[in-house]
Amino acid sequence: MIDFSLSKEQQAIVEKYRDFAQRVIKPVRAKYDESGDFPWEVVKKAYDENLINSQIPKQFGGEGLNIFDSQLGSEELGAVCAGIGISIDANMLALTPWVIAANDEQMKRFMGQLIEEKGAVAYALTEPNAGSDVAGIRTNAIRKGDKYIMNGHKRFITNGEVSTFLTVFAQADPERGARSLSCFVVPTNSPGIEIKPHLNKMGQRGSVQNEILFHDVEVPVENLLGREGEGFLIGMKTFDRTRTGVAALSVGIARGAFETARDWAKKRIQFGAPITVNQGVSFMLAEMATKIELARLMTWKAAWYYEQGFKSPGTLSAMAKYYASDIAMEVTTDAVQVMGGDGYSRDFGVEKMMRDAKLCQIYEGTNQVQRLVISKGILK
Repeated sequence: MIDFSLSKEQQAIVEKYRDFAQRVIKPVRAKYDESGDFPWEVVKKAYDENLINSQIPKQFGGEGLNIFDSQLGSEELGAVCAGIGISIDANMLALTPWVIAANDEQMKRFMGQLIEEKGAVAYALTEPNAGSDVAGIRTNAIRKGDKYIMNGHKRFITNGEVSTFLTVFAQADPERGARSLSCFVVPTNSPGIEIKPHLNKMGQRGSVQNEILFHDVEVPVENLLGREGEGFLIGMKTFDRTRTGVAALSVGIARGAFETARDWAKKRIQFGAPITVNQGVSFMLAEMATKIELARLMTWKAAWYYEQGFKSPGTLSAMAKYYASDIAMEVTTDAVQVMGGDGYSRDFGVEKMMRDAKLCQIYEGTNQVQRLVISKGILK
C-alpha cells in the first residue's frame, strides 16, 4: 500500500536540518550573498552537527543516509539559502563517485583526511567545451609507470578553491576518447594545479565556482576510482543519484519563497483588508502551493524509485530535476510579484531566492538536457 507519511526517523532528519538552517544559516545568508565568499563557518558547524557527507557509510565517517532521506535535508537547506546549502550538498556530489567506485582502502584513506580537516570536495567534470556533453571531455591523464600525468581545463567547479580533494574525470587514452574516460581523486594541493578566482555570480552566491587548470599534475595510480574507461558510467550513475538532491533543493527554494510571500500577504492591508481577500492574489498563492506539492511528490518518487532498485532510475531523476527547478523559478518569480516593491527589495529574501532558483535550471545538466535524457528513457 502506498504511504506518503514519513517515519519518526525521517521526521527527525527534517527537524534536524530545519533547525540548523534556521539557527545557523539564516542569520548569515545575507552576508554571504553579498560577499560571494565560501561559508566556512557554516560548513564547519555542519561537520560538528553531522549534517554533511550524509550518504557516506557510517564506517567511513558519514551518516549512512539513503537518497530519499538525504533529499529531505536538502529541501530544508534550500528553503533558507540554496547557495550555502549547495556548499554543503556539493560535497556529496563529489563524494558520490567514491561511494560508487572506490574500494575500502581508498575510502578510509580519503575520508579519514577529509573528516579530520572538516574539508570540502569538488566534482571536476565540466569543461569549457564539455558540460552536459560528458563525452566531450578533453582533460587527459596518461599513465607513466605508477602515476598518471594529468593535463586539462575544468570550469564551473563548485567548491574548487576551498577543496581538499578534486574528483576529476579525464581521458586515460585520447585515441580512444570517451571510451577511456576515467575518474580520479586528486589532492587539490598537488603541484601543477592552478585555480582561478571564483566566479562573480548572479545567484547562489554562498557557494564558490572556479576554473581549474592541470599542468602535468602527477596522480598516483592508486587514486584511480574503479578501472580505466569506467568514468562515463560513474558520471552517469552519479547524476542518477544526485539530481534528486537538486530537485529537493529546488522544492525548498520554492517553499521558502511561497511561505514568505504568503505570510507577507496576510499582513499587507490595502483598501482596508488583507490583500489575500483579492482573488488575483489568493489564486496566485493557490497555484504556487499546488506546484510545490507536485514537485515534491515527483522528487520523492524519483528518490524512492532509485532506492527500490528499479532499472533506469535516471529518467525519473531527470524528470524531478527539471520539473522542480522550473517550478522554483516560477514560484519565486510569483513571490516577488505578490510582494511588489517589498519582494523586489533585499529586505525579505525572495529576490535572492529568485536569483538562486535560476542556477538549479542549469547545473547538473541543463533542463533542456534533462528533456533529452527523459526522451531517450521513454523511447527505449
